[in-house]
Amino acid sequence: MKKFLCAALCAMFLLSGMPVYAAEETPMELDFTGREVLVDGALAPENETDQAVYTAHDIVYYEAGHDFTYGEGSTADEHTAEEAAAHTVVHITRPGTYVLRGTLPQGQIAVDLGEDAADDPDARVTLVLDGADITCTVAPAVIFYRVYECDQTGDQGATPDPRQAGAVVEIADGSVNSVNGSHVARIYKSVTLSEDGKTVTDSKKLHKYDGAFYSKMSMRIAGQSEGTGLVNITADNEGLDTEMHLAIEGGNVNITSGNDGINCNEDGVSAITIAGGTVDITVDGSTGEGDGIDSNGYLTLTGGTVRASACGQSGDAGLDAEQAVSLTGATVMAAGNMLDALACDGQCCAVFSFSQRQSGGVTYAIKDSEGETVLEYAPANDFTLLTATSPDLVDGESYSLWADGEMLLTAPAQGGGMGRGLGMGHGPQMPTGQGPQDAPALPDGEAPQAPEDMPALPDGEMPQAPEDMPALPEGEMRQGHGRPDGEMPDPEPEDLSETFTLSPGVNQFSVG
Repeated sequence: MKKFLCAALCAMFLLSGMPVYAAEETPMELDFTGREVLVDGALAPENETDQAVYTAHDIVYYEAGHDFTYGEGSTADEHTAEEAAAHTVVHITRPGTYVLRGTLPQGQIAVDLGEDAADDPDARVTLVLDGADITCTVAPAVIFYRVYECDQTGDQGATPDPRQAGAVVEIADGSVNSVNGSHVARIYKSVTLSEDGKTVTDSKKLHKYDGAFYSKMSMRIAGQSEGTGLVNITADNEGLDTEMHLAIEGGNVNITSGNDGINCNEDGVSAITIAGGTVDITVDGSTGEGDGIDSNGYLTLTGGTVRASACGQSGDAGLDAEQAVSLTGATVMAAGNMLDALACDGQCCAVFSFSQRQSGGVTYAIKDSEGETVLEYAPANDFTLLTATSPDLVDGESYSLWADGEMLLTAPAQGGGMGRGLGMGHGPQMPTGQGPQDAPALPDGEAPQAPEDMPALPDGEMPQAPEDMPALPEGEMRQGHGRPDGEMPDPEPEDLSETFTLSPGVNQFSVG
């Protein structure tokens, strides 16, 4: 995998003569007192765009009353001009550190350092959340428009250093913060219509911001020295979003979202890395879908604790990535109904596939041979797949799985114990060129033949089920050919056990 460090790029840009942004030398304090915004104790100027901080009523939102040439939103995405005008936008226009405190009941924090910011390593803004409560009902509550972008190439497989991101969020020790936000459906910049003028055949995007806490550039989230700060993100659509990369290095992040809890959406490029802190995600199902964490590129968890519950009614995953999910040091419990390709390097990972859909609200625990709890989590939503890993899970040790104090029976799943990688949800996976283990080898070029006593069928006819075979209830399938609602086949009774052992890598188990 091609690697590069943004620190080297930063030095290159500094030497190239590109414009350098003058940062505010000392942190600026922004205090919200209802509809008033104070900057270092003074009322923030209104509509004075040359100031580092100013307020306005110019929020970007999906406006009601337009036809199909306006955008892709539905009536559920629309808002009136009066609703939008009630929101105060707190604009931040210069690099520096801004400490946010107090309650902004109808407003938005919007960071925009200008058209050249993406290429300038000095164009960085740090938002320190220190007891802030921000609510926006028509758009993201916090949005970074233009700051420095540490990934200057956008190459697939590239791994930029997220510590160089221009959008930085710091959660102050001991603080409790709330960010309650909406989203902006896709608004067209221009459209091409069909010959009859009734449909859009092509379009260019002007605005589209899916998350309550959103950045168009790469973003970094960190705690302070003690790591005790907390931010609660509540979203009617997606929770924490970037259009490039995201790094979480500390603090405590709780997300309740209508769709994906975390999403980074540059196809084949975006990288989500979690190296510290605690991340708790619940997808409430209000949109009918949603992964816990969804990366359109890569997802790497190297430290910290992650607990994620995907939408219970859809085929979504606790952890989802288009390219790869890699667990190399984090503590994770993730519940969902789909499992993407998974790699566990240097620690033991367990994937439990349940024969019946499990109900949310039940506490699941992994206990060691002494009865001590190693991992514990109560997913909020229904699920059929549970992924668990921790540096505290030991190679070769004996463990048991419990649900609300009741021990569950497990068995190694067919194809389980695959070591570094496991893929589910896209059909059975076998080594290239191999079939079932018990199938006899055939000479080159020969295909399997039907038994000699099988009667021939007229051309075009398919084999029929016996006439005396009982009908099944609607929606059910016969065993051996799958089950409704994504349920997994029951393991053979004699294979079930009260305990299981783990080895480094991915260990897959069926749960009876």
